[in-house]
Amino acid sequence: MSYPKNNAYWRDLLAAGWTATLVGGTPSTLYALATGGDPMEATLAAGGMLLPASAGTTALVVAAAVVHVCVSFFWAAILVRVMPRKQVILWTTTAAALIGLIDLRLIAPVFFPEVADLALGPQMADHLMWGASLGWVLARRSRTRRSQ
Repeated sequence: MSYPKNNAYWRDLLAAGWTATLVGGTPSTLYALATGGDPMEATLAAGGMLLPASAGTTALVVAAAVVHVCVSFFWAAILVRVMPRKQVILWTTTAAALIGLIDLRLIAPVFFPEVADLALGPQMADHLMWGASLGWVLARRSRTRRSQ
């Protein structure tokens, strides 16, 4: 998508990126709660991308927040810029599935074994939720701009 010079890209990135970042972890958390698993497992694994497990729960949660925001906005910055706005939810969800495979099956096993050890299904569901919510916000913002 080509953006005008009125900072629409940055506004779209902030709105869609924050929404996706905030709701993206919902599926795995709900899955853990429903199955009696540890809802903090993925958070602590993400924190382990920056700190050793011995750093303690609070430090790992803070590190996980930093990792989650940085990774989410890295991918959001790319997708907000390049995704077509027709069927954007389909495009961003498909892209998120590919990103999930790259993150969870290529990068994590080599660099972040704690993340690679997480169950794939809930983590892929998080990626899909992230992509769908990113696309949903972009679709709404695009419709609003067209109607003005």
